[in-house]
Amino acid sequence: METVQTAFWVVALLVALALMFDFMNGFHDAANSIATVVSTGVLKPAQAVLFAAFFNFVAIFIFHLSVAATVGKGIVQPGVVDTHVVFGALVGAITWNVITWYYGIPSSSSHALIGGISGAVIAKAGAGALVAAGILKTVAFIFVSPLLGFTLGSLMMVAVAWIFRSFRPSRVDKWFRRLQLVSAGAYSLGHGGNDAQKTIGIIWMLLMATGYAEVDSASPPGWAIVSCYMAIGLGTMFGGWRIVKTMGQKITKLKPVGGFCAETGGAMTLFLATAMGVPVSTTHTITGAIVGVGSTQRASAVRWGVAGGIVWAWILTIPASAFVAGVAYWVSLQLF
Repeated sequence: METVQTAFWVVALLVALALMFDFMNGFHDAANSIATVVSTGVLKPAQAVLFAAFFNFVAIFIFHLSVAATVGKGIVQPGVVDTHVVFGALVGAITWNVITWYYGIPSSSSHALIGGISGAVIAKAGAGALVAAGILKTVAFIFVSPLLGFTLGSLMMVAVAWIFRSFRPSRVDKWFRRLQLVSAGAYSLGHGGNDAQKTIGIIWMLLMATGYAEVDSASPPGWAIVSCYMAIGLGTMFGGWRIVKTMGQKITKLKPVGGFCAETGGAMTLFLATAMGVPVSTTHTITGAIVGVGSTQRASAVRWGVAGGIVWAWILTIPASAFVAGVAYWVSLQLF
């Protein structure tokens, strides 16, 4: 009885830690959903975070749990995960999120989590304990998602410029200030649908490893799903303003039409990735879309130095969070 009780509280604390990561994911990635709509002046910051948080949660009713299944069952070999692995993974991801938030760097919470899981698993059982297909699919989208966002964002911008070429700029601006509410809502749906499921996946992984869920269960418990969507929505409400400034102002100067095209291109990418069950980076996606929109004006419209610094953060995310997770895994062995 004592062993079961102790295990329950360890699991409960780890679930709380996972929800803390989920909250920070929303906080850290709020910029992805609201940076363009704030920088173009369509919504005030307080309005924007409430708007985005609402659509983050509404995503629970729209998307299947494909991404949660990938994280929960498709990253690590069965039987390897335990409470120490989950602790290490979450500490690695949270640590990297705090560092990048402090410096205003729009890095990927998603890849920080995948890096954390990988680092903790490697520390326990070596690289052979990872599922190659799941890891490769995730790593591939480090490059695919920003390129797809770039392509769709730039194509949208070119198409809109051609369609509205004979209209007065003031009239176009007025229309797209309204349309940007639609595109921002769509992107926030994609953000909630993809990112909340990553935390659902790691909680599901934890519950299966500790016997609180069947290994062959078709889906995670309902309370885990609802709590993760609520946590990411609450995190978005608090907003990571340092990153909003980088995303909305430092990469390129956006007008409502550009914000609409970037958000729409990014949302299309997220919807596709979520349908495929790929835990994609919403940060990479919207950054690629913003750069794509800016580059259609002229190459100098994009501050490539800022964009280059962001790319370096992307490259470092997985190895850095994996290293911290490996250390945290070892520390956890001494703690519980």
